[in-house]
Amino acid sequence: MTHTTIKIRPAIVQDMTSVFDLIKELALYEKAPEQVKNTVAQLTQDGFGSTPAFQCIVAEEKEKIIGFALYYFSYSTWRGQCIYLEDLCVTASHRQKGIGTKLFNEVLKIAKEKNMKRLEWQVLEWNTPAIEFYKKYKASLDAEWINGKLMLD
Repeated sequence: MTHTTIKIRPAIVQDMTSVFDLIKELALYEKAPEQVKNTVAQLTQDGFGSTPAFQCIVAEEKEKIIGFALYYFSYSTWRGQCIYLEDLCVTASHRQKGIGTKLFNEVLKIAKEKNMKRLEWQVLEWNTPAIEFYKKYKASLDAEWINGKLMLD
């Protein structure tokens, strides 16, 4: 762990450029950089407009954003209100320092404070470091369900 203090806080509009840079870094890591169609302006509108579509927290070190977790509220007909963790990313130079754990724990804390019934996310089957990270939480990594999506743009 570094000797500098890592601050976890809610994202503000001014953080969206840094968050977007991390989104592009994550897409490159996940071998799909060409699939990023979002923009800083769209992130700002979607996260801070009149009807926010997501919430975001950031990890900050020396006033520089080095990680983020972006989540939104979903609903399970079987369980009730849930949180869906869309992405959690720590910049490559700061990985393996406990920052991802701090971000994940904060999302978990938010979920518990809001009495959510489930926290869910996806992880690529080849992303062994992430899979091992989630296993530490005794998370259920269910290979039975097939993810479906339909691109509308």
